[in-house]
Amino acid sequence: MYTDYIDNYLEEVKEIADKIDREELCRLAQHIDRLTGRLFILGVGGSAANASHAVNDFRKILGIESYAPTDNVAELTARVNDDGWDTTMNRWLETSQLNKEDALLVFSVGGGSEHTSLNLLEAMKLGKEIGCKIFSVVSRDGGAARELSDCCILIPVIDEERITPHAEEWQGIVWHMIVSCVANTTTLAGEFYQLEHSPWRTDFRTK
Repeated sequence: MYTDYIDNYLEEVKEIADKIDREELCRLAQHIDRLTGRLFILGVGGSAANASHAVNDFRKILGIESYAPTDNVAELTARVNDDGWDTTMNRWLETSQLNKEDALLVFSVGGGSEHTSLNLLEAMKLGKEIGCKIFSVVSRDGGAARELSDCCILIPVIDEERITPHAEEWQGIVWHMIVSCVANTTTLAGEFYQLEHSPWRTDFRTK
C-alpha cells in the first residue's frame, strides 16, 4: 500500500517536471539577475515557511536584500489583532517603503483572490500601484497572482487531492533552482570576464 502511494506520488512529481514552463523559469531567473532593489517574499501557511527559507538563500547566496513580512511574529500578530488579517502585508510593505526598484515574490497554492489570501492580493495591488515587479509561484488556476504577475510559474495540477503538497514542494524546487542558476551564471560570467581581460590570455578564436 505504501509503496504504491509513494510510486504514484513520485510519478506525479516527474510529470510536473515535464510539464512546467521552462521559458517562464528562464524569465524569472533573468528578472532576479537584473533586480536592483529589494526582494519581498510573501506567503501564508506552508508558503510562509518557504518564504522564510527563501529569504536566507536570496540574501546569502545572491546578496539580494530580501525580507518576508511573516518572519516577525510580533509585528504580524499585532497587525492581525489591531487592523485585521487582510492588510497585514500591504501595510507592512508601506512601512518598508516599497518602491518601483523592488520586487515581490509570491508563494501561494491558489494565488490569492477576494475570498482567499486577501492579504496577498492587497500586497500585489500595492505593488502594481507603485510599479514594482511581481513574481509568483502558484498552482490551481493561478488566481490573482497569475493576472497581476510580471512572471508567473504555474505548478501544473496532476491530482486534485495533492495540489497543496505539490505546490509547496515545487515552490522550494523553483527558488532553489533560480538561486543556483543565477549564482552559477554570474560566476561563469565573472570567470569569462577575467579570462577575456587576462594579460596572459591566448585568443584561440584567431587560430
